Amino acid sequence: MATRRALLLIADIGGYTRFLKTHAINLAHAHDMVTQLLEAVIDGAASPLELAKLEGDAAFFYAPLSEDSRVDVAPVVKAIHEAFERRKELLRIDRTCTCEGCTQVEQLTLKFVVHQGEVALQRVKHFTELGGVDVIVVHRMLKNAVPIREYVLMTETLAGQLAPELRERALSIQEELEGLGRYTLRYVALDALAPSRALSLQPSSLRRVVAWTRMTWRSLPYMLKLKKPCAGFRNFDVRGESVAGALPP
Repeated sequence: MATRRALLLIADIGGYTRFLKTHAINLAHAHDMVTQLLEAVIDGAASPLELAKLEGDAAFFYAPLSEDSRVDVAPVVKAIHEAFERRKELLRIDRTCTCEGCTQVEQLTLKFVVHQGEVALQRVKHFTELGGVDVIVVHRMLKNAVPIREYVLMTETLAGQLAPELRERALSIQEELEGLGRYTLRYVALDALAPSRALSLQPSSLRRVVAWTRMTWRSLPYMLKLKKPCAGFRNFDVRGESVAGALPP
């Protein structure tokens, strides 16, 4: 099992409020909305980032680093966030369904946690499994007291590698990471890191038909109860109970 230094990044989708009705259509369509947004997040992640795994409503990425690498996470986060916002806008203008799973898509948000450290890499068939304390650290960072909805939260080493104007805007926060102790972390609001811009997307009847057909087909296994929608989603509230995915032990 090889061990090396790596950048670890989790892009986490949230923002669904508690559904008024946990109807099968709501849940199936919510699952599809998040799936499409995760696809956009993956498409927006440029090299050298590699997808380690999907974790419910989050995507876990890593990038191998050399010992003397310096990492500015701003352009990486900006590219992913722009892809997310573009797909969210397309889902809005192509919407053909009025269920809560579809109409609440505009409320969905994206946050990032980023860390760098030593990881153990184990190749299993076509997949690379990551292990080690630093993998646990980045996952524990998801549970935090950052007071804004969209942000990038990072360890101090990474904050120190931001461009000077962003480094000055990185706010400090103390977090007790479960089982790991107290950490000093820094966060930057996404609108400071990647200011939102108006998208010039126009409605398309053909695109709406294609979107409806694809969503209906992908939702079918959940409608037929062959699969459970939103299983493993950390940020999804069903009847007040989180449908939570397990963190690494």
